Amino acid sequence: MDGDLRLLTIVGVVADTHEESLEIPAHPTVYVDILQRPRGSFTVVMRADTDPSSVFSAARGIMRELAPDVPPRFRTFSQVYSASLGSRKFNVTLVGVFAGTALLLALAGIYGVIAYSATRRTREIGVRMALGTSPVNVLRMVLGQGMRTAAIGVVIGIAGSLVLTRTMQSLLFGVTATDPLTFAAVALALAAVALLACYLPARRATRVDPMVALRHE
Repeated sequence: MDGDLRLLTIVGVVADTHEESLEIPAHPTVYVDILQRPRGSFTVVMRADTDPSSVFSAARGIMRELAPDVPPRFRTFSQVYSASLGSRKFNVTLVGVFAGTALLLALAGIYGVIAYSATRRTREIGVRMALGTSPVNVLRMVLGQGMRTAAIGVVIGIAGSLVLTRTMQSLLFGVTATDPLTFAAVALALAAVALLACYLPARRATRVDPMVALRHE
């Protein structure tokens, strides 16, 4: 292992340990007595039921007495764990910012396109109402056609995202890239915006006098 030919006695076997990062596979490791295999630096793990700051203070005093020329470094396990995921946290945060911006642009785009399409149909709505169609039927027609278009877009978007999220799998720990709650929330948000974009222009058009709507350009 390290060139030392002295035999070691196995006293126990432990599970795999990710010493460097969660994304790096565990490699073969042997734990030995520091007196049998001396090293220039080593880590001492302490488990305490009290506040870590008080333990650090006491341990720092002991180290100052034993080795005043050695600068010790104290960290909690949470700090060690967080530091090992530092680069991944930055990447996920960056992806989250871009994803949030893309979602806002998608919401604004859906509202603009569907609202414009519904407004363009003001003259058609006036003709239908002049022929006796009730405002409720006109509203139902506009909402149905607009939501049908939005539903097709949402389905295509979800199918594409299921394929693209595979590239994010390496950035995640403890959760899946295809989280159903996230997909459902995004789909509901897009559907709500599409519904609002259809409802408001159609509602305004049904309140306009048919003769005014017929002259609308």
